[in-house]
Amino acid sequence: MTTRIDRRFARLKEENRPALVTYFMGGDPDYDTALSIMKALPEAGSDVIELGMPFSDPMADGPAIQAAGLRALKSGQTLRKTLQMARDFRTGDDDTPIVMMGYYNPIYVYGVERFLVDAKEAGIDGLIIVDLPPEMDQELCVPALRAGLNFIRLATPTTDEERLPTVLQNTSGFVYYVSMTGVTGSALPDTSRVSGAVKRIKEHTDLPVCVGFGVKTARQAKAIGEAADGVVVGTAIVAAIAQCYDPEGKQLADPAEAVATLVRGLADGVREARLAPAR
Repeated sequence: MTTRIDRRFARLKEENRPALVTYFMGGDPDYDTALSIMKALPEAGSDVIELGMPFSDPMADGPAIQAAGLRALKSGQTLRKTLQMARDFRTGDDDTPIVMMGYYNPIYVYGVERFLVDAKEAGIDGLIIVDLPPEMDQELCVPALRAGLNFIRLATPTTDEERLPTVLQNTSGFVYYVSMTGVTGSALPDTSRVSGAVKRIKEHTDLPVCVGFGVKTARQAKAIGEAADGVVVGTAIVAAIAQCYDPEGKQLADPAEAVATLVRGLADGVREARLAPAR
C-alpha cells in the first residue's frame, strides 16, 4: 500500500524537484489560527506538512519551538485536538501529506492502538517520534507500519556506518537527515556537507532523503535542495508566527499571511534548485 507521502515524492521525482516540507506547531497560538496557517501552507508551496504535537518536556526542540509548544498547551491544545486539526484540514485538502511530529509520551498516554486508529481516520500519513530509537520499534513503529502509516526516522551527522542500517530498518516514507548536532534552530546548516551526507545515506536506502534543522532562508533552501530530495523548515515558520504578536499577546499581523509569505519565498528557493532534466 502506498501513502500520500509515497505518491507525493514519486510525483516530485517525475517533476525533478525537491520537496518543501514545512513544520508548524498544532494549536499555536490557538486552534483556529493554527488551522488557518495549516490551510495556507499548500497554496504557498508546501509539499508535505509536519504537524507538531505540543509537549511540555521536549528534548530536541530549540527555544522557538519550545515556546510554540507552551503557547499551544496554554491555549488548551491536546493530542485529541491535534488529530481534529488534521480532520478539519482534510475537509478541503485530501492530497497534501501530513506527518505528525513530536514525542512518545502523549501517544503513550492516549493509548497506542487507539491513537493509530484515530490518526489513520483523521488523515495522518506518517509519524516522526523523536525519542523512540529503533530498539523500541515494537512500541509504536511496527504497529504504525501495520496500520498503514509511514514511520520516518531521523539520521544525524553522528549516525555512523554501523548504526545507519539499524536506523533505516523500519523507516518508510522518507529519511529525515538532521543537518547539525544540537536542537532545532540552534545554528545554520553546513550546506557544504549535506551532499556527502545525503549520498552516504542513499547508499543504504532507496527512500527520499529530506534535510532540516536550521534552514531559514530561500538561499539555504536552494543550496540544500540541490543535493537532497526535500528541504525541511520549522523554526523559521514558528518564529514568523511569534513575530505577529507583541509580548502581551496582542496581534500585530496576520500569522497565516506571514507564514504564507515566508513559505512562498522558501518554495521559490527550493524550485530554483531543480536539476537539469536527465537526457
